[in-house]
Amino acid sequence: MAGRAGPRRDTRGIVDAPELFARVRFRRREPDPALRPYLEHYWLIDWDLERPYASHVVPHPSVNVVFQRYGNGPDGTDSAEVAGIGLELFTQKLEGRGRVCGVQFRPGGFRPFAPGWPVSEWTGRRVPIGEVMPTTDADIATVLGPPEVPAEVRSEVPAEVRSEVRSERLEEIGTAAEDARVAALDAYLLSIGPRPDPRATLAMDLVERIRTDRTTRRVARLAEAEGLSVRSLQRLFAAYVGVGPKWVILRYRIHEALERAESAPGGEADWARLAAELGYSDQAHFVRDFTATVGVPPTAYGRTGA
Repeated sequence: MAGRAGPRRDTRGIVDAPELFARVRFRRREPDPALRPYLEHYWLIDWDLERPYASHVVPHPSVNVVFQRYGNGPDGTDSAEVAGIGLELFTQKLEGRGRVCGVQFRPGGFRPFAPGWPVSEWTGRRVPIGEVMPTTDADIATVLGPPEVPAEVRSEVPAEVRSEVRSERLEEIGTAAEDARVAALDAYLLSIGPRPDPRATLAMDLVERIRTDRTTRRVARLAEAEGLSVRSLQRLFAAYVGVGPKWVILRYRIHEALERAESAPGGEADWARLAAELGYSDQAHFVRDFTATVGVPPTAYGRTGA
């Protein structure tokens, strides 16, 4: 098993990604090489908003560890939590100033860092990180960085007063601060683990097969190809992924549908054709899954972009 060759570049799961990126600064960063077999990437978000904004995400079949700061200075609050796999559309209201440093684990990759519980224990839940992993307030503060953003790197500095030299200095300062956050995440996770676990490796490999091979549509065939009973496969996924293999198959279908819809000319996707290409036996079944996951039917999503 090996990690991927860098963070994902797609926007799968993010509802109306262009709108989100217009309002926040969003980056993905690669973890330390020793962590890459278990992690998808780090994701970093900073915002400074005049008006509140609600972001929407169709969660991946991944556990996330989220370090977050809302506000800044003496009024800011720092916290961290383990976010199990979300079963429904996740909505987060962003307002004022804030920062998030997130760790997205590969499906199956979280348990080597918290081997005391099956990953299904966290599914659909967001719990304080201290209930799952050893963490101190100092760890959280180090990951999130200094509470005050230097005035010269704040987004409200008018573009017209930034000379070329100043812009280079802004980028240099911002990159150094971001590198420090990534290094803090690396140090924190390496201090905990991971503990090698062949069953975690198997779970990660099976989910990767589901993600990359669109012909993997049936749980029974996946189990047979691996020499497992369906029940054994389901137990493996509950313990190491947090949801069943059928759920993972359906979720990756919806992610692809969202991405295809947003890239369709004029926002008008051929839903019947897309349903067939994603392996649905009929369009009605696809519409039910899409609506239950995203909250609106495909045709409404195509018209509004969310």
